[in-house]
Amino acid sequence: MAPALVDTQPPQDIKPAQPGTVGYKEAFAYGGPKAFKKDQELHGTATQPPASFPKYLPTWTDKTYPPLEPFEHHDHGKDADPTFPDLFGEGAEVDDLTGNIGAEVNGVQLSKLNDKGKDQLALFVAQKKVVAFRNQDLANLDIADAIEFGGYFGRHHIHPASGAPEGHPEVHLVHRGADDTTAASYFKDRTNSSTWHTDVSYEQQPPGTTFLYVLDGPKAGGDTLFANMAEAYRRLSPEFQKRLHGLQAVHSAVEQANASRDRGGVVRREPVTNVHPVVRTHPATGEKAIYVNSQFTRKIVGFKKEESDMLLKFLYDHTALSQDLQARVRWKPGTVVVWDNRVTSHSATLDWQDGQRRHIARITPQAERPYETPFEG
Repeated sequence: MAPALVDTQPPQDIKPAQPGTVGYKEAFAYGGPKAFKKDQELHGTATQPPASFPKYLPTWTDKTYPPLEPFEHHDHGKDADPTFPDLFGEGAEVDDLTGNIGAEVNGVQLSKLNDKGKDQLALFVAQKKVVAFRNQDLANLDIADAIEFGGYFGRHHIHPASGAPEGHPEVHLVHRGADDTTAASYFKDRTNSSTWHTDVSYEQQPPGTTFLYVLDGPKAGGDTLFANMAEAYRRLSPEFQKRLHGLQAVHSAVEQANASRDRGGVVRREPVTNVHPVVRTHPATGEKAIYVNSQFTRKIVGFKKEESDMLLKFLYDHTALSQDLQARVRWKPGTVVVWDNRVTSHSATLDWQDGQRRHIARITPQAERPYETPFEG
């Protein structure tokens, strides 16, 4: 029998979150149309070559979009054969990244998977949390074909503030251009570049199976860290787990939108706030995972500020300090990283300062509205 869902509808008296001091786009306040130098991205500089994939260079248009409407999501991982016969054929090599999270795969071409293989991909990623597929051709496809591939896993999310390839707003771009020097100024005010977050958790239906593929990157540095939030939940004592159940948290896009406006960027949709359970359940694996992050979560519903801040700080520190539930993924040419946003948190690393370009594309299918199931202590 399927576990019962706990009612996590937001209380009616929740007010929109006010701008705060922390936000992913605020913490990494770079980029945007004012900072983009198209000519040197197309032609290179004295020290850096041209962009390898100019069709993926960011653009910003004045087009705006209406609020997102709810939709019915089906998680394909629930349909998958757990032995993965269509995902891992002859010649596939699978190596764990750590004992608690992640895998690296060679000998599988994601773009060639049939629907059964895609179903198995969704389940495998949900189980491993993050998987680095090497030697992929996704970046070489027409952008429309890459988008079509990702659309199998859910409705495409159009990011409200980031740059996107011309004509393809469904692709979110992470872009730090050639000869970029913002790293030096960044560390004048900070001791580290950790920005642990779960992508766009402020949406009513945040992402599930997510794809990130490298276009250009530094020869060393710029890795991405991932944390297993299901394991983070399991590490807690049963009494603490029990206390977290039933709690809800406010997630806000206000700060990200304001940061984009401040640097001359776009806001394609008016920012939203949504309320999600602090502990959510994965629809395919049944795992419970902590679902708060320091970039978009603002408060625990019903708690006073000091109470909320104390609990959230503990959960954020639990994520950041527990290196034994983290993995570090190194970007290599042709790498596609697939992860499940419902049961992970991640952070970029700003650890190179020699002006090498970092250019990565993300396809972000949305999933179900977060829900929790009863505590099973």
